[in-house]
Amino acid sequence: MNLPVPAGVDTTGYRLGPPQRAGALTMVPVFGPSYPGIAPPRSGLKLSRVVTYGQVELTNPSPSGVAIVPLHVGYIQDAAQNHALCRSAFIAAGQTLRFDDACCVQESQGGYLSERDQWFFILPVELRAAALGLRGTNQYSKLWADIARFNGRHGLPARGHLEQVLTRKRAVLTQYQSRLELLDGQLGALFFVGDTLAGVEIAPDPVYFAEVWMALVCFAYGPAAWFASASAAAAAAAAAGPGAVCEAGSLDDIRAALHRRRRSVAEEVSDWLSRAAWQPDSVIEDERYLDLRLSTVSGPAAAGQVVTDGSRLVYASLFATAL
Repeated sequence: MNLPVPAGVDTTGYRLGPPQRAGALTMVPVFGPSYPGIAPPRSGLKLSRVVTYGQVELTNPSPSGVAIVPLHVGYIQDAAQNHALCRSAFIAAGQTLRFDDACCVQESQGGYLSERDQWFFILPVELRAAALGLRGTNQYSKLWADIARFNGRHGLPARGHLEQVLTRKRAVLTQYQSRLELLDGQLGALFFVGDTLAGVEIAPDPVYFAEVWMALVCFAYGPAAWFASASAAAAAAAAAGPGAVCEAGSLDDIRAALHRRRRSVAEEVSDWLSRAAWQPDSVIEDERYLDLRLSTVSGPAAAGQVVTDGSRLVYASLFATAL
């Protein structure tokens, strides 16, 4: 299986591991060469303050190493207006960057986020195309209508309150973190919801990916999988069921059945990937930091942002524009 990234981006040395499945969510691990000198997003990036609604400041406290802000990262805190970003960015070591185009994701909640007791998420994939399209628009309420539609589609009150899913359903969503295993050396993943490629996430190194793993698997792609129809979830569970193993008469039979099952799933996922038409219409450079280039990718089926050094892939966060 090939890594679905924009043409011209060098993916030499990257390889895909065996797929893992939890209900309607399938994750394919990605391994590859690390890119040194990038500050990880949890230990090396801090929300310092909210200036006012829609204006968020992030700081890179690292003594060395530029931070790549995860695309569509958001922050949650009790008794404060939760915020999310519409774009990625570079933040040099020891520097603070203000995002004037952040969005509030909790319509009627007052109060400002601060450095205390914060945890971060990534916007659900169903909201990411809208958020990317709103980068550069300085209006704190700009995502509320999309959040309301997102909630309404899934039987929740049609309000601009993302916490109806992210916090009230957190216990359900975090199951994906335990059912899908983050592997040693893993620095990325492909995410499928049902048989549809939903996201491609590549980090500079395994430490960075480990720190963003929960935000991705539980909150970016978990809601879409959780909200998948009961029939699709049942079909995925049946496909992954252990029936053949249970009927095996010996340990060798069990091993053979497991090998056949893994080969079948890998072939199935390879077919899904081959049918994913992810070639973008455009790749537009947004900003630079030394040799690094941050670009926005757009196309009829997928969008997102990538960071490259020359043609070498450093970071990618690409997602389906419709599921």
